[in-house]
Amino acid sequence: MARKSGGKGKITNKINKSYHSMNPDRKAKKQSEGGGGNLRDKSTIKRLQMYRNFKPIRNSSGKIIKSAPFQSRLAPGTSARIEPNRKWFGNTRVITQNALQNFQTEMKKVMSNPYQVVLKQTKLPITLLNEKYKNKRVHILDTESFESTFGSKAQRKRPKFAASDVNSLAELAEASSGKYDKEKDVNLVVDNMGVKDEPSELIFKAGQSRRVWGELYKVIDSSDVIAQILDARDPEGTRSKQIEEFLRKEKPHKHVILILNKCDLVPTWVAKKWVAVLSREIPTMAFKANITNSFGRQPLIQLLRQFTILHKDKKQISVGFIGYPNVGKSSVINTLRKKSVCNVAPIAGETKVWQYVTLTKKIYLIDCPGVIYPVGNTEVDKVLKGVVRVENIKDPEDYIPTVLERIRKEAVLKTYGVDDYNDHEDFLEKLAIKAGRLLKAGQADTGTVARMVLNDWQRGKLPFYVRPPEREIDTTEDDNIETVDDSSNETSILSSPDTTNLQIEVTK
Repeated sequence: MARKSGGKGKITNKINKSYHSMNPDRKAKKQSEGGGGNLRDKSTIKRLQMYRNFKPIRNSSGKIIKSAPFQSRLAPGTSARIEPNRKWFGNTRVITQNALQNFQTEMKKVMSNPYQVVLKQTKLPITLLNEKYKNKRVHILDTESFESTFGSKAQRKRPKFAASDVNSLAELAEASSGKYDKEKDVNLVVDNMGVKDEPSELIFKAGQSRRVWGELYKVIDSSDVIAQILDARDPEGTRSKQIEEFLRKEKPHKHVILILNKCDLVPTWVAKKWVAVLSREIPTMAFKANITNSFGRQPLIQLLRQFTILHKDKKQISVGFIGYPNVGKSSVINTLRKKSVCNVAPIAGETKVWQYVTLTKKIYLIDCPGVIYPVGNTEVDKVLKGVVRVENIKDPEDYIPTVLERIRKEAVLKTYGVDDYNDHEDFLEKLAIKAGRLLKAGQADTGTVARMVLNDWQRGKLPFYVRPPEREIDTTEDDNIETVDDSSNETSILSSPDTTNLQIEVTK
């Protein structure tokens, strides 16, 4: 084959002797040399090269440096080739007009016949063949006669209506109008005089997401013993009775205990009474979470060991710790292990996912994120229970009046060392002046001071507790409240009737 060779334009006869499959000039090898088969011609090689080099060349930033074959940008109106596609050479279906009309007629007969079903439709566009205007009305009489549908011997099932005639319908309307309550009508348009409630902030939905509730149910399903942690300052406020009802109905085989944490922040008689009151429903014990100076650690470990004796058929048991945010679930686990194995913080939401912790060979502890039931808690309750982080609150001054109502005035004056105050605004101004929290022109920074007070409230620096119920507790119950000493000179308040019953079951 003649080709150009050199830079002077001389034409010489040069043939490429390589045996590459993309060389149109190659010769077939002999059978003894491993050859055989048909060789590609020049047009086939050009087409394969065109398929191979269809991508453009780009630089590191993704800009096209060299366009792909048949992809270069041309001026409008100029002729150009497009990139070929393998689908062009595939099989195509061709049908004549007479065959199309016959198919359409036969398909209409099959579709209109109620006793025939098209099991496998063709790949043709059937929707283009059907005439829609003929199928808009439902032709009941074409498939069923009038007598079998509407007559006295009708076989079709009649629909169930609350009223069969106009008179009965009017009676139902009068009865429903008599039961109408305007106050319970949610769809009623009310004139609010241009004022409506502001939507609650997202921070007040903490502990209510699907992810957190999913973590809670994981812990419940994986645990043999459920330990609900309560704040000793407000046991009933941090107690989730909805979860207890769920456990009582859906998981009656699981043991449930209550742990009254932070009992060092309340007087001893308050903790004793709360333990006696709560123990009437669920076994309850007092606890103080502290790695170095704990309270009730050894009795809780002994109680968990008794549960392992009850479950002799299992190699180990799991104890899940659940409760409101910032009640000390992770701190209780760290106290039982006597070292920091779970992240703790004096703010809510530190624990994000559940966590397995090994206490002994037979006891595993499961830490759970704090969960709030969305019913029965106002925004003020969530802030004062420590559910919401104080730094995320927009107007912290709005919650100070409730704090001052729940704390005795003498305790507030003694804690902050301020003079007598008239209201919460006067208190915040005097506290800001004493703490040096001032803005421009000597104005008091009440927002920062209010956050300081709320932080002190959540961390227990302000003395507060909810009084136990005023009903008298029997003297027998007071006598049954025991103090158990352990190796570290700890004492734990534990209701003896429940523990004695547990010990009886173990001995049996």
